[in-house]
Amino acid sequence: MTRTPSTVADVMTHGVVAVGRDADFREVAETLQRWRVSALPVLTGDGRVVGVVSEADLLTARDRGGERAEALTAGRMMSVPAVTVHPDSPLNEAARAMARGHLKRLPVVDREDYLVGIVSRGDLLKVYLEDDRELVDRVRFELVATLGPEAGLGTEVRSEAGRITLTGGLPDAVTTPVLERLVRSVPGVVGVELRLTTPA
Repeated sequence: MTRTPSTVADVMTHGVVAVGRDADFREVAETLQRWRVSALPVLTGDGRVVGVVSEADLLTARDRGGERAEALTAGRMMSVPAVTVHPDSPLNEAARAMARGHLKRLPVVDREDYLVGIVSRGDLLKVYLEDDRELVDRVRFELVATLGPEAGLGTEVRSEAGRITLTGGLPDAVTTPVLERLVRSVPGVVGVELRLTTPA
């Protein structure tokens, strides 16, 4: 049985296109176009991520006007601090970071902020768009394994494009926040809705 991807390291791309802080407007624009990406990590000389420069950053910089293109460096145009994830971060953590920042990709860095890869929405979707029936089975398994066999008796689990809905009765001896955290931790889950009644 194939192991289900669960961390950023399982799905990230190792080869990453990046630019240095001194790259000028033209170099950044040409790199974005050549590699058909919408944003690039900006690195220090030793390979640490210090920011991200995007197509939007370039357009904003040019709109301000008053400066020649060669004076607009990646270091001046980039968004800081860079939103990054670690290789061992859970996939749903990366998805939430992308959603919060309206980002299409995240640099993946080690504990010292050295660039080790990149993870995109597409990388995550390969996991998240699995068969909903398989995801329902996985959520049921986690509920029973963590809360005991009775957890699956009065709780119905449904999935639509990775969004889990639980209906029925709230399992005994568990609170709603705990249950939600448990379901969110299952790889492939992108959202949780609880429609549960508390046992009398």
